[in-house]
Amino acid sequence: MTLALDERIFVIILIVNLIVSLVYLLAGILFLVPAHAAVEDKDGAEVLYDNRRTYLLRFIVMILCPVIGPAFFFSGHLFYLVVFWKDVDLADVIFSKDRVRTHMKADEERERDIIPLEEAILVNEKKNLRMVMMNVIKEDFSNCLASITLALDSEDSEASHYAAAVLSDELNKFRIYVQRLWKQIQEEDAGQTECEEMLLDYMDGILKQHIFSANEQRKFVSILTGAAESLYGKDSARFTLGWYEEVCLRTLEVKDFESCAKWCGRLAEQFPEELPAYTCRLKLHFARQDRKAFFDTLESLKKSAVVIDNETLELVRIFS
Repeated sequence: MTLALDERIFVIILIVNLIVSLVYLLAGILFLVPAHAAVEDKDGAEVLYDNRRTYLLRFIVMILCPVIGPAFFFSGHLFYLVVFWKDVDLADVIFSKDRVRTHMKADEERERDIIPLEEAILVNEKKNLRMVMMNVIKEDFSNCLASITLALDSEDSEASHYAAAVLSDELNKFRIYVQRLWKQIQEEDAGQTECEEMLLDYMDGILKQHIFSANEQRKFVSILTGAAESLYGKDSARFTLGWYEEVCLRTLEVKDFESCAKWCGRLAEQFPEELPAYTCRLKLHFARQDRKAFFDTLESLKKSAVVIDNETLELVRIFS
């Protein structure tokens, strides 16, 4: 049985299409992809190229769409060569890094009706509570999470739902970010301190609001002290007064007196003439009910040239 001329032409086209498709697939997988990868590894610069999966998908399209498939990919590549044959010169393009401060017009009507979230919950008026919750959500609420937790017990189910959604999302972000930075700290080189500094700056703003359970608060304080210990071991001179104070206060809050005493000692050693060097030790001695150490530290503070704030001054007057 012989094939007609049209059928023979059709079979020849399929065979030629199959050969072209196979050559394209093998050339891409065996030669082009490894060649581009070698250039990228050698120069260290990013090179855009198609991977093996792309060549395989194109091969399937060529088989399913004879002649049209290869012609489409060939014309597309030809268009790319004609239009994008030369790299874009960005030498004359200037990207300004100057920061622009945008001044927004005050919403006087909205500001006039604002009340503290605690008062809205206390009054328990649904309209006021919902309005305050929505205004809080629109702004940066990372520093008022403790107030938002009060809305969880509200009789208004919608307001409590807002509070639960905001807290769940923000605390999950905190957990993920802290774990990621803590993992990077354990993997970084001995001279790197960026992750420790980022973690110390970030964690205290959330931990001092006491929105976690006791066990979870203790866990995150342990991570905080671990990051602080890592930074202190690498370069103690980079430790700021604020970081010392936050580590002392957070460890004191979870009743880790031994760790708190260690950091209070380091604080007094590096910043002996700063007020937190005295107030942190006073709080530690008061919590441990160490009467002698408390009054010795208080007497040292009175004799020093440290400028005392109103809170500490009131403390001195009470115990003098």
